[in-house]
Amino acid sequence: MTLPDFARRCTLAHELAHARHHDRGCDPNGSKAERRARRETVLRLINPTEYAIAEQMYEGDSFLIAQALDVTVQVVEDYKELLHNGAVAQGKDKTCTERK
Repeated sequence: MTLPDFARRCTLAHELAHARHHDRGCDPNGSKAERRARRETVLRLINPTEYAIAEQMYEGDSFLIAQALDVTVQVVEDYKELLHNGAVAQGKDKTCTERK
């Protein structure tokens, strides 16, 4: 089974975050390495301004926001958690100043 392009991009960004830190395996149950990879994936793939527009347009519906931003629902949920925890400010990214 082949993943859709948006899911492949999200998966690749996530796995590259693990590789960048030389993580040795993955514990999907909340390990430090997994949390870091998910955070870095979010910061790489979501533009805070575009997210803010989509969140307002779709009244916070994660599925519709994910479609608009071309990411998975998990990435949107992870971004919402970062917003809730104050790790990013809506409309401004405190931790990632360069996007490519």
